[in-house]
Amino acid sequence: MQKSEAVRQAVWPMLLLCMVFAGAITAAGQKNEHYNSPLYSPRKYDPAQQTANGIPEPLKKVGIEQKLGEKLPLETKFKDENGNIVALGDYFKSGRPVIVTLVYYDCPMLCNQVLNGLTGSLKGISLDAGKDFDVVAISFDAKEFDKPEIAKNKKASYMERYGRPGTEQGFHFLTGEQASIDAVTNAVGFTYEWDEASEQFAHASAIMIATPQGVLSKYFYGIDYAPRDVRLGLVESAENKVGGVTDQLLLYCFHYDPSTGKYGLAVLRIMRGAAVATLLGMAAMGFVFWRRNKRKSDGLK
Repeated sequence: MQKSEAVRQAVWPMLLLCMVFAGAITAAGQKNEHYNSPLYSPRKYDPAQQTANGIPEPLKKVGIEQKLGEKLPLETKFKDENGNIVALGDYFKSGRPVIVTLVYYDCPMLCNQVLNGLTGSLKGISLDAGKDFDVVAISFDAKEFDKPEIAKNKKASYMERYGRPGTEQGFHFLTGEQASIDAVTNAVGFTYEWDEASEQFAHASAIMIATPQGVLSKYFYGIDYAPRDVRLGLVESAENKVGGVTDQLLLYCFHYDPSTGKYGLAVLRIMRGAAVATLLGMAAMGFVFWRRNKRKSDGLK
């Protein structure tokens, strides 16, 4: 009986935890974005799929085409927030995963929402920038290359918002010339367009996570990123070198869905786990009953 009880105590807590976290999906998950919109589409936006609805022409040309498994151009040169020329690969030498986001610092609206959403999500997890991961924001406005003070001010603003002293070395705000910008945007599948009417860039919104080797592993869309999803993406991209036992349990229970850019409940894994637990429990109970009957039989002899 003790062996049967031990098996149940070892297996069922894992399954119960999975169910608890599954119940929290709605509360903790990303907002339901309109993925047929060119601003949030996880697939290449196809204007032919839209009826005439007054969408400005530049918006019809923007979107994000996933390139999971592709490597970033690590040799590409940029200028950091201090005005120093750096290679993108300089931020991949620490062995940590890297969150990459494409914005421009003079953006009056959407880029700020992306950075706000990212910072808010990072504040909701216990992993620390500069220790467990890095954040690299890259401006896709080549005119900002000669204005590193814009990047410096933007970093200062978001370091204050992040509110974790000592993590400054984990945030990097870069500007680049057009060739460097094109190399990165092409590598991640990010398309944008200048709108003469509004004198702004039309662009999509997302963050990407790359492995320590610079390989794209996760895309999260919109402007609101569930802390659970970002944490799991970092743990998985780091090949489980960050995080703890709870994260490993969650990665067993949840899997990343590239079509939505979210982690969802891995139903088949849960069912397999439940089936294995049931079989183990039945086997343990059968063994206990067999031992009990054998003892009775021996006693009668």
